[in-house]
Amino acid sequence: MIDKKDVGIYVHIPFCVRKCRYCDFLSAPGNDDVVREYVSALISDIENAKGTDTYNVRTVYFGGGTPSSVRHEYIAAVMRALCARFGLRAEKDGDGNTVLFDREGRRLEECTIEVNPGTVTEERLKAYREMGFDRISIGIQSADDEELKLLGRIHTFADAKECVRLARLSGFKNLSVDIISALPGQSIEKYRENLEKIIALEPDHISSYSLIIEEGTPFFDIYGPHGKQRTELPNEETDRKMYALTKEMLRAHGYERYEISNYARPGRESRHNTSYWTGREYYGFGLGASSLLENKRLSAVRDLKEYIACPAARVQEEELDRRDLMNEFMMLGLRLTKGVSRTEFERRFGISMDDAFPGVLDRLLSQGLIEENAENIRLTEFGTDVANTVFGEFV
Repeated sequence: MIDKKDVGIYVHIPFCVRKCRYCDFLSAPGNDDVVREYVSALISDIENAKGTDTYNVRTVYFGGGTPSSVRHEYIAAVMRALCARFGLRAEKDGDGNTVLFDREGRRLEECTIEVNPGTVTEERLKAYREMGFDRISIGIQSADDEELKLLGRIHTFADAKECVRLARLSGFKNLSVDIISALPGQSIEKYRENLEKIIALEPDHISSYSLIIEEGTPFFDIYGPHGKQRTELPNEETDRKMYALTKEMLRAHGYERYEISNYARPGRESRHNTSYWTGREYYGFGLGASSLLENKRLSAVRDLKEYIACPAARVQEEELDRRDLMNEFMMLGLRLTKGVSRTEFERRFGISMDDAFPGVLDRLLSQGLIEENAENIRLTEFGTDVANTVFGEFV
């Protein structure tokens, strides 16, 4: 009997009410006819997945886009397809909540759905809990209505607070929120006020990201290298101060940074995202979604019409060799504050880190970019500030 490997599942719902001005994710508004066709294709994609009998699902994550922008009946249909294909079983716990178990009878570590304020009702949130979602991630992004308008969000902060209230009322005991820093015209004091309001919501997990001006977005035309309002962006020093302020304020309220941009109360770290950073394999279903299985990275088509016509097709297949896997282990693992394990590296690859990367670790240590103990290597505070420079050593 072959031991089954643990795996995560990501499901992409590419629809949103309106595209935000900074967003370069694979998402767009879609009417109900298009959504229905997409969901049908998505279910077919899941039903045709190969090798599912050799894996045990440990985490599920529905992202987007905005999954909560489509009718919850569609989400339920996709969840049923996942359960059927991967042998997941739903049961009620002592409190009457739906809990998902894998083939071996183990409760899933986590089942997350992303939502945006202004797109959910109490009925829809309760439906998610009934499906087995036990973690919710709410895209708030700012606690200031003018900043929300600037970003192109469809909600106000009052809507965000109501969304949090309804999620708790609907039984979500594991709740995450997102916030963006270094917005155009944003001062350190304004960001501090935003953080205070976010903390007052008492989420279990907070993701805090610095704004990145992505090519192809309206923000790029306005604030990019040739944009007329590029000087409105906070400078690099201000951005770093906001990052330091985030860590300081969140730690004071019981949130520890466990990854470059993520903070959690004890035991509330994102199990799904952490599985990416620690090298667990994963299936990706939906438009543009990627899978990593048996050292192969597979990517779905990024054109909506093409995906609906042939959902099981994968337009890109990349075979990762041993060097690729070692590089990824380092780059992804160093995102975590605990860093990467020497023992685990040698167990996976049969070689020590020092022999795999001759001279690299010594150089990074001498530059103050990483630090080490008997077991782990991790970024220093300075190394975190210039993390991409460190990661570049493993490309």
